[in-house]
Amino acid sequence: MEAADTAEAASSRDPRVGLRAVVALHRLAETLEILQVDNARAQGWSWQEIATALGVSKQAVHKKHAGRTAPTDRRKD
Repeated sequence: MEAADTAEAASSRDPRVGLRAVVALHRLAETLEILQVDNARAQGWSWQEIATALGVSKQAVHKKHAGRTAPTDRRKD
């Protein structure tokens, strides 16, 4: 499903269509979060900076993403 189609489908009066769109949007959001967290870590952002930008705790973002990413510099987390 294309992004514009998904956005349109999310407001469908047909629950099957709308709920499929919700699933697609959740997957897209997860993919974008991973991409941007990896990008931030590659640029040296701390877990606290990322957490603040995402509106979550440092512990939550670290638990979710730490096993996959590594910082490129020696800044303290």
